[in-house]
Amino acid sequence: MFGTLMLVLGPWLGFRLLGVLGIGRFTTWRASAAHGLAVMLAFTGAAHFAPASVTVMPSHADLVAMVPPLLPFPDLLVYATGVLELLGALGLVVASTRSAAGICLAVLFVLMFPANVYAAVENVPLNGDPATPLWFRIPEQILFIGIALWGAGAAALRPRRPVVRPRRSAEFGSR
Repeated sequence: MFGTLMLVLGPWLGFRLLGVLGIGRFTTWRASAAHGLAVMLAFTGAAHFAPASVTVMPSHADLVAMVPPLLPFPDLLVYATGVLELLGALGLVVASTRSAAGICLAVLFVLMFPANVYAAVENVPLNGDPATPLWFRIPEQILFIGIALWGAGAAALRPRRPVVRPRRSAEFGSR
């Protein structure tokens, strides 16, 4: 249950420690959070392609079982979301794409949430482990959305007000 959460928080703190030790890329909590989320997404994205013989993470078949029956092409949806998670991880690591990646990932997390609800309600196991209960999954999903937006600096996309400085008139400059 706590595995995915630890896949974000552990690297986040590790990256921040590297920042404290002088590695410039990780000097802020925000940048470290973006990289921590990228680590988690690299693992969860890879799971979308994992065969059933892999036992250290959920497999493609486990994730297909999470897709609500009313959605068409569950195999394709799992592959597509895996690709999007891996692209999102890459986007978070590249500073110039971090804001766009954070916004797109937040949208992706919202769109994938019904599959998590379905898995919890229907008790769909992942890698033999019980489904994450909703009482844990809902706050976890909100946290991931928050980290995606905050860690990627998406709040900085708001238009900033220009700084208005008073003009110096010629008579003030002549004194």
